[in-house]
Formats: sequence, C-alpha cells, structure tokens
Amino acid sequence: MALYAILTRLSPEALARPGAIQELGAKVSEALKAQVPEARWVASYAVLGPCDYLDIIEAPNEEVAARASAVIRTLGHATTETWVLIPWERFKAIAP
Repeated sequence: MALYAILTRLSPEALARPGAIQELGAKVSEALKAQVPEARWVASYAVLGPCDYLDIIEAPNEEVAARASAVIRTLGHATTETWVLIPWERFKAIAP
C-alpha cells in the first residue's frame, strides 16, 4: 500500500473551547475507522509551522487517501493537503 501525508490546518472554530482538540482527535479517529476502513492511520504529529498537524496514512490508492483527507477536513473544520510519500530506498531505485 502507498503512504500519504495529510497536512491539516484547523479553523479557529475547531478550537473554540478547552478540550476541543482531544474530542476532535477522537471523532476523526472513529470516523476514519468507520468511513474509510481501507486506510490505516500510521502516525500523527503536531507541527510548529503553517499547518497544525501531519498525519501519515497508508492507503491502497489516491481515492482512498482523498476520502480520508475529506473526513479530516469536514470533521476538523480544516483545510488539508494530501501528498504521496515514496520511501527513500524506493525513490533511489527509480530516480535517474
């Protein structure tokens, strides 16, 4: 399966009250399991930069990755970017 990075920037409304971030994380996790069972959440990181989070998922194709990104975007009142990740060893083998 392919790896995808989903960069997320939350809207101010998503963080309007204390504890909202933990609740949001739980909601997104459950929604991904229910709505996109083909995707596997590999890792999640807080980012000190223009985005708030970096999630790494494993998915069979870009359509499944796009569905996962849409779940995060809609539940998190967020904007997302989804990038394909190529492991370095594999990239070296295909790079000229």
